[in-house]
Amino acid sequence: MSKPKILLSRRWPEAVEARLAQSYDVTINEADVPLDVDGLAAAMREYDAVCPTVTDRLPASVFAQDGIRARIIGNYGAGVEHIDLEAAQSAGLIVTNTPDVLTDATADIAMTLLLMATRRAGEGERELRAGEWTGWRPTHLLGRSLSGKVLGLVGFGRIARAMAERAQAFGMRIAYHSRSAKDDIPADAYHAELADLLAVSDVVSLHAPGGAETHHMIDAAMLQRMKPGAVLINTGRGTLIDEAALAAALRDGVIASAGLDVFEQEPTVHPELLALSNVVLLPHLGSATLETREAMGMKVADNLDHFFAGEPLIDRVV
Repeated sequence: MSKPKILLSRRWPEAVEARLAQSYDVTINEADVPLDVDGLAAAMREYDAVCPTVTDRLPASVFAQDGIRARIIGNYGAGVEHIDLEAAQSAGLIVTNTPDVLTDATADIAMTLLLMATRRAGEGERELRAGEWTGWRPTHLLGRSLSGKVLGLVGFGRIARAMAERAQAFGMRIAYHSRSAKDDIPADAYHAELADLLAVSDVVSLHAPGGAETHHMIDAAMLQRMKPGAVLINTGRGTLIDEAALAAALRDGVIASAGLDVFEQEPTVHPELLALSNVVLLPHLGSATLETREAMGMKVADNLDHFFAGEPLIDRVV
């Protein structure tokens, strides 16, 4: 009996590729660049399972064609905003994702950005590497301490809660905004509407999902609500922020600084952000630990194993 044919749209960790090769006829995108819509549409006709990442866009046109062979999309990542789920479901496909294994790695990156932005570490490293550091002096690159400051979390899922735990270890107080108040919250944390949260927070960290409802939730008006010395962190989705408005706010001193791991038009970064010294920019490293990326791939493999064995799926989205 022939093995199911599956496509990996990018290179995955070696351990995951090796596991999949034991059970499936695996094709890997050796070029390791995002497939275009035509390439993904062709894959839907050629493979039993297509395994994309967040860098692949699967609009309705990918599914609106005759001769689709694929029966499952095993998404490598928790977010599925890049997939037209309604169109996939209408075409008879199942979609799975990889939740619950990115929490600690992404919370660590959020805290990395928080520390770099509040202590101006990015500015300091660039100065030193450029040979411009003239030595220690009392007023050089003064940042802000964290103890006693308010961390405002926009979204209060697993990653935000993990960040709250880390921030409390630094003596920070926690506020959060979500669609509803939560019962199991960290001690002394409180719920606030978004505008109020922005007004009281010294650091605002975004952990909301992408999509139409949250598109540009942080725009020029919301940035004006923030404290002049505040810091904005984003490890959620690039679409949460109006990047042009953020660049203007950073340039004009509306807020002090920002730390970004995700961008609206990845891998393109808004040119005005690139020109600013008071923003830390990372290349989407949130889940980038070997342990996490392997765990993500193994989750995809588990879902594929269950599907082709006719067993209930672990992480079914639609």
